[in-house]
Formats: sequence, structure tokens, C-alpha cells
Amino acid sequence: MKCWMVSRWGPPEGMSFEHVDLGERAEDRMRVRIEAAGINFFEGLLVEGKYQVRPDLPFVPGIEGAGVVLACPSSSGFRPGERVAFLADYGRGTYAEMTDILPAAAVAMPDSMTSEEGSALLTTYLTAHFSLHRRAMLQRGEVLLVHAGAGGIGSAAIQLGKAAGAMVIATAGSDEKVAFCLSLGADAALNYRKQDFAASVKDLTAGRGADVVLDPVGGDVFERSTKCIAFEGRIVVIGFTSGRIAQAATNHALIKSYSIVGIHLNLYVKRTPDLVTAVAQELLELYRQGAIKPQVTARYPLTRAPQALRAVISGQTVGKTVIASAQAD
Repeated sequence: MKCWMVSRWGPPEGMSFEHVDLGERAEDRMRVRIEAAGINFFEGLLVEGKYQVRPDLPFVPGIEGAGVVLACPSSSGFRPGERVAFLADYGRGTYAEMTDILPAAAVAMPDSMTSEEGSALLTTYLTAHFSLHRRAMLQRGEVLLVHAGAGGIGSAAIQLGKAAGAMVIATAGSDEKVAFCLSLGADAALNYRKQDFAASVKDLTAGRGADVVLDPVGGDVFERSTKCIAFEGRIVVIGFTSGRIAQAATNHALIKSYSIVGIHLNLYVKRTPDLVTAVAQELLELYRQGAIKPQVTARYPLTRAPQALRAVISGQTVGKTVIASAQAD
């Protein structure tokens, strides 16, 4: 098969496109022909060797995809020819034509879901769902502030927040991205490059602030978020796309009575796989109801995976970028 290999830590442009023998399928795994693969910001860190997980070199990057089952264990609950969305192991990634996965890491896709949508579903929507409902316990009528609202996780969180009955305020770094957030159903969207979002959130909430803040940015954004967090609010730390890890002032959290919680999806996949499967099924039902829809806005062929990853990590994209097998060079 053809795939992208990381043989040394470095930028995406250092990956090599190779022919690799996938070998015999392990008895506990199923082989999938990949039709689309989602691109995520953290995969750039993974390729550079800066992520908290470091697969042994060489490895195939990519963590989520969708495609067709080629072969599977008889006890897997799947059958050859079935269309699935799935999470791959770190190092046995999706920047490839095929991969072998654990059946527990896959879900059957509805007939109405495209492979591109399936490849854009699990990482972002699972992360957003666990953040909002498991870590922050978002309640109907609360105010949700979503940073980087035009990104993959942000766009998922806007939709899930509205589905939960929250008032959703989003931030983004351009007027185009602000418009994108509003198109997803955000009640308000703020260009943080032009306005002080902390002051605007207070204005929009009559001084109350946000009950839940979803923060994949870190740095100054985290610090400003503490200025507009409500009494008994919850700030969910997802990542640090700004490049700076903020230092939490715990005395401030004490005085204002708010919580800071973290979310690392891979730990849930490892420690609570049944819970991950249950949430994935809930997401599929929300998709069937039309409450959520993965926002695939950019498509690249497999041969241009480094360019796709570069676009995502440089902040050039909105919604979700995917590698799609049907795309021409």
C-alpha cells in the first residue's frame, strides 16, 4: 500500500510517501480501506515529536478515518464491505490507503453519512462532547464560550452546545471565521483580534460571564477567559494552539469559585472504551436528527497530505480538512 511515513521528527514536509507491505492482519484487528482521513492540529505536533505521545519511528501519522471493512474477526460485529468511521492507533495511522484497527475503535456509519463526514466526526466531536458533558457538565440555559470556534473542535462544540440548549458565544481570528461560527448557530461571535472578548462576553451576559469556557488555544486566551468566567464556572483546557501553556493563578480560581479541568481524549479511549463507544453512538443519533453535521471545508488527495497538515497547523482553515481518496492530484 501507499502511505506517508515519519522517519525523523520534523515539519510535515519531511514526511516521505512510500510503498509499504502491511503484512498479515492480526486476528484481533480488522483491515479497512481508507476512503477519507481527518486532519487534526495535534498531528503536526506528533510529526514534529512535540506531542505527549511519541510513536516509535518510523510510523504512519493520522488518527481518524473512514472507509470500508476488507476483513475482520468473526466476533467483531462487523462484516466485509461495511462502511465505518474509526480511530486508529498512534503510529498505525490514516495517512495511508489501508490500516488495521481494533473493532472497538470503529462505528458503522449511517447510509446518509459520507466517508468525508465520517472521517471528520470522531476526534473533534468526541473531544467536544466529553469536554462539555463529562468534564464541564454543561446545563441547558447556561452560557458556553467556545474559543477557536471556526476550527474542528470549535465547530463541533458550537453545534453540540446548541443541541444541549446553551447560549453559545464563539471567538475567532477573522471576520470570515466569525461569519462561519454564526452560520453554525452561535448566538454571538467575536473577532478577538478586533475586540476584547472578555469585556464583550460580560456585556452579552449582563455581567454574569460564561458558565463554561472551551479553550483549545491557551496562553493569553486562557488568561483573558478567567476575567469573564461566571461564578462556579468551568474552564475546559483542550490544547495550546497558541504555542504557550498558560500558568493558572489558583488564588484567582479560589476567589471567583471556578474550576479548571482538562480533557485528553486518548485516555478515555484507553481507559473507558465502552463509554467512548456509547458517546459515539449518541453522536451518530444527533447526526441522524440533523443536530450536528461535520463541517468538511477542504479536501486534499493522499499525495498532498503534508500540504493539508501544513494548512491546518498554520490556521489557514475553517471547519475540518480531510484527505479524500476521491480527490484528484
